[in-house]
Amino acid sequence: MARRSSADPLTRSFFLSSGSDIRGFTPFRFSVEPVDTLAVRGLPAVLNCLAASDAPVRVEWKKDGTFLNLVADDRKQQLADGSLLISAVVHSKHNKPDEGVYQCVATIDNLGTISSRTARLTVAGLPRFLSQPEGVSVCSGGTEMLSCEVTEELVPFTRWERDGRPVELDGRVIQLPSGALVISNGSQSDAGLYRCTIDALGPAKTTDEAELQVSADSGVEEKLETLQGPVAVAKVFGESVLLPCVMKGYPLPVIRWTFNDRPIDESRERFAVIGGGSLQIINLTEEDAGIYVCQANSGNMTSEIQAELTVHVPPRFLTRPSNTYAQESMDIIFECDVTGSLPLTVKWMKDGDTVIPSDYFRMKQHNLQVLGLVKSDEGFYQCLAENDAGNVQASAQLIILDLDVALPSLTDATTDHVASSPSERNDPTPSAPRDVVASLVSTRFIKLTWRLPAEPHGENITYSVFYSLEGTNRERVENTSGPGEMLVTIQNLVPDTKYTFRVVASNANGPGESSTPLTVATQLEVQVPGPAPNLQVVSVSTASVTLSWERPMTGNAEIQTYRLFYSEKGRDSEQDMDVTGLSYTMTGLKRFTEYSFRVVAYNKHGPGISTEDVVVRTLSDVPSAPPQNLTLEVLNSTSIMVRWQTPPAGTLNGELTGYKLRYRKGLRRADAMEISTTQLFQLIEGLEKGKMYTVRVSASTVNGSGPTTEWIAAETFENDLDESQVPGVPSSLHVRPLVNRIVVSWTPPENQDVLVRGYKIGYGIGSPHAHTVTLDYKQRFYSIDNLDPSSHYVITLKAFNNMGEGIPIYNSATTRPQSDPIDADIDFYELFNNPYTPAPDPTPMLPPVGVQATVLSHDTVKVSWADNSLAKNQKITDSRYYTIRWKTNIPANTKYKTANTTTLFHTVTALKPNTLYEFSVMVTKSRRSIPSSAPKDVTVISKEGNPRIININWQPPTEANGKITGYIIYYSTDVNAEVHDWVVEPVVGNRLTHQIQGLTLDTAYYFKIQARNSKGMGPMSDAAQFHTPKAEPSDKMSSDQVYWKRAACKSSTGSHKYKSSSKDLKPPDLWIHHERLELKPMDKSPEPNPVMTETPIPRTTQDPAAEPSHQRRGHEVEESVSTLAGRRGVRPKMMMPLDSQPPQQSVRNQAPAPEPLVAPSQPCTTAELQKTEALIKEEEPPSMNPLTAHVRPTHPLKSFAVPTVTVSAHNQPTYETALPSTPLLAQPVPGVKIASIGTLNRARALMAVTVPSAPDQSETSTMLDTTYETDELSEEMAHLEGLMKDLNAITTD
Repeated sequence: MARRSSADPLTRSFFLSSGSDIRGFTPFRFSVEPVDTLAVRGLPAVLNCLAASDAPVRVEWKKDGTFLNLVADDRKQQLADGSLLISAVVHSKHNKPDEGVYQCVATIDNLGTISSRTARLTVAGLPRFLSQPEGVSVCSGGTEMLSCEVTEELVPFTRWERDGRPVELDGRVIQLPSGALVISNGSQSDAGLYRCTIDALGPAKTTDEAELQVSADSGVEEKLETLQGPVAVAKVFGESVLLPCVMKGYPLPVIRWTFNDRPIDESRERFAVIGGGSLQIINLTEEDAGIYVCQANSGNMTSEIQAELTVHVPPRFLTRPSNTYAQESMDIIFECDVTGSLPLTVKWMKDGDTVIPSDYFRMKQHNLQVLGLVKSDEGFYQCLAENDAGNVQASAQLIILDLDVALPSLTDATTDHVASSPSERNDPTPSAPRDVVASLVSTRFIKLTWRLPAEPHGENITYSVFYSLEGTNRERVENTSGPGEMLVTIQNLVPDTKYTFRVVASNANGPGESSTPLTVATQLEVQVPGPAPNLQVVSVSTASVTLSWERPMTGNAEIQTYRLFYSEKGRDSEQDMDVTGLSYTMTGLKRFTEYSFRVVAYNKHGPGISTEDVVVRTLSDVPSAPPQNLTLEVLNSTSIMVRWQTPPAGTLNGELTGYKLRYRKGLRRADAMEISTTQLFQLIEGLEKGKMYTVRVSASTVNGSGPTTEWIAAETFENDLDESQVPGVPSSLHVRPLVNRIVVSWTPPENQDVLVRGYKIGYGIGSPHAHTVTLDYKQRFYSIDNLDPSSHYVITLKAFNNMGEGIPIYNSATTRPQSDPIDADIDFYELFNNPYTPAPDPTPMLPPVGVQATVLSHDTVKVSWADNSLAKNQKITDSRYYTIRWKTNIPANTKYKTANTTTLFHTVTALKPNTLYEFSVMVTKSRRSIPSSAPKDVTVISKEGNPRIININWQPPTEANGKITGYIIYYSTDVNAEVHDWVVEPVVGNRLTHQIQGLTLDTAYYFKIQARNSKGMGPMSDAAQFHTPKAEPSDKMSSDQVYWKRAACKSSTGSHKYKSSSKDLKPPDLWIHHERLELKPMDKSPEPNPVMTETPIPRTTQDPAAEPSHQRRGHEVEESVSTLAGRRGVRPKMMMPLDSQPPQQSVRNQAPAPEPLVAPSQPCTTAELQKTEALIKEEEPPSMNPLTAHVRPTHPLKSFAVPTVTVSAHNQPTYETALPSTPLLAQPVPGVKIASIGTLNRARALMAVTVPSAPDQSETSTMLDTTYETDELSEEMAHLEGLMKDLNAITTD
């Protein structure tokens, strides 16, 4: 493969040793270049230029790219050093001959030309003042400003005088970039008459005198006022800048500066705060660019103003082009690496003329590549770089050596020299290579071969192939890849083009003779059509364009068709159509829309080369839709503010030129007034008091006005608003947190009769007093920017007028985490639709309003509020609740305390006396659903000492979606059984443990748990397996308790799973048990009124619990155990109220004296129940139907129970009974099931239980305080035995 010659061009400048025949480089540069100049009309101006060289230099000047004819211009002359002198600058409104861009051009005859950097000459305007300073008064020690408003170019010529004498400027008295004079820390010596003067522009011009009065410190608080704040400014690297911050008020404001949210260290050498608060930075660097914020604090008033400083860095060379030696036909590269502020442009010049890129002059990044050097390429090349901050230039010289002259080489940089001249050598060089032929010719490359020269004169012969386009003298060279190689492939040629080749052999003595030129033509490609020339697209109407083009100049076959491709600008999809002619008119396009067109010609070989895309926009039209969201705001009795939004996107149909607003008095047709504006608002003034006005608006383009909005009406006030009192509290405050900002919106105070002049927003992390922003009264939303992610901000809003500030309203928000995606730009109107309407929409959740705190005592405060999202009667009908938050600022680090309530007031107690507290209220509306996940970490363990009892434990679900109100435990011996065949154990409340008794020994059980909240049941957990032990402990039986049972006939259709003493024996479908009675001393009871939830039902005659009854009762208080339906292995036939608190079935049994127990077979006992209390709490039905296992309909008398008596051998004076928490079934009632809660030998009062078929029915039943005699209890037992007989008959049938 061919490679470049090892004799690469030199890229370093050097000097030649004496005696060399090689011409050395000529030193040639600008030691002085022109700079930007501000000239004064009528006065002389000088642009400096000095070119340094050993040879004579001729200097000329260009203005705006054209050489000046100094001979014909008597006002301009060139000085001896080359500088340009304009004797008297001419400048007028219509004649500006001297203003423009100048450039100095230096030439050394027969050698080359270089150009200087460009410089702009600007002429200052006429000295005039845009406004006059006004007299002011400043208190002693305060700050004041006197304005001197002039155009920007006149500021350097302004100065101030006091009482006719120049004002001396220092760190206390400064002049701002605008020309204004600032006097800080004022004293009596500053009093006097001040005037602003413009000098050096002819006769001095002065303003009127303005008196500055200095008054004594009155001690009266003055409002914080901004006289001059910082504004965005751009400066050049190395310059100085003054950022003004002039504030006045009392107490005297304290001013601090921050840079990119960090305090500025004023002790830094380049930074200084002067003039009472303005920031001066000298010798600017790139790192000084950023956001500067001036923060002023005056007592309880604060203000912040921010501005951005931009620092432009002029271009600077990292690598300059170097002087270069080369030979003809070589390729060289001039390097030029430049840095500076973007946008940065680089161009190249040769001998003062711009280099135009071509096949032989190529721009790669900032470098210039010259291919196939010829003698005329010699000269000076310049790299010129330019940006907004300035321009620079650097030059290098190119010398082309003859082919018989060896290129010089460099040694040490300090001893640059060249090798001896080739003319001193007498050794022979090779003769011409023989038989040069093109062994392979293609469309884009040619392979050449040749034979060794007849006289090589040495070994290690290398070859160079020179080639050029036929008819040109600019050759390029390609070298063989190694000594002795006699072939080379020339790439990147043009098809069907003739090239001329010649080969030169070289030995150690240099290049030899050239071969005879060989002309070869590349092959003709099978050509598809080239691009269609001169594609033009012209808009002819609002929906059509006309395209035209010419026949492709390349392509060796007849054009069959043209395919026209087009697409709407900004869309990826492209459409096409075939056209036979050389023009086409396309219709049906969108109005005033950009389209991209291109054309591809087809011949028999296929599609050709596409044209470049041509973009054209269809003609404009009138808007096709009216402006959006027209609103009217009555400001006072004689003016209305009208606001609107632009028409919807895609409906303007042209460049918007403005809006036409028409308004009329009354609702009927009347003469309408018309106003034209380019703003999105218009203030209509001079209206009549108490009159109705209607307004409509239309948008306009250059084609005319579009459709108008509907007439919108508003009535002016009968009287002007009151400003004798401060405004009320804003009626609402809304916040929307984003990642780095919070968007705030609000509605005005409800009392619209009080004038509001503006709003103040305070915000900060944990405190709303860190930052304050003052806004106009028209504003209804604001974006608080530059906030920290994932931070809790407190926000306050208050309205103010000339009487003072009103009561604030508070809110808070937490910004979103940094990991959230960046939000798109916010459409504030869509975010806060109709922000000027004070009545909020009752549908969405709104912050509470009208928060009031009433002191009830030295440590108690009642907080009340209103909720605008409720109905007018303020009745709460949904699941919302309110969070009250309060704290005191003493000490400052006190944390907030909170409380929740579902009412519109809350009493806060245990406060510190004589202390200021801050209260805020937030509303939360539950939008949660059923639990999304199942309870986790389900574990089952056997109870110590009793293998028939297990304790099951679990953890709440990860996604509870609200408060957990209960759990359902399912267990079975068959893990694959249907869910309705599992035994069900309900657990009320949020308990995380439960005890199940009476399990069968040596049996595998499977357990699942399901959580519930107020919305319904969640998913089941995975089955947890537990295998009961094979045998009971030897001391399991106890002599102090005896169990027995009554068996009813078994149901022939029972298909459920039951607890049993045998795995193989299925127990009857219906068991009727006597409840167990525990006899315990009252003084050993853990609590007086325990909630009874345990009713152990034995399955055999063995004792299910080895521990004494008083110990077991302690567990009953701590744990929720099996309900009756669960222990009998029968599915419950009614809904358990799991989303409410546990049923408060508190039973207190009191007997005046101990009575002997009756025999177990007797249906009654002498123990008498004195009092029973039970409360069924009303609840809202769940939003989803429970599982079939809970509500599967069965016969209403399928299951019920009668008490069982447990006989104790101990005589105890007081008795308590453990009652079941599961209601027992009694006679059915349509829509309602009646449950009878059994107690000791009697039935409790009936209570209604709501079933799922009647979800809207909810009743509350309270157990009555009733005294039952023994006869009544016996009668009840007889009644139950009768029901049992009836049930036996039903089940038998």
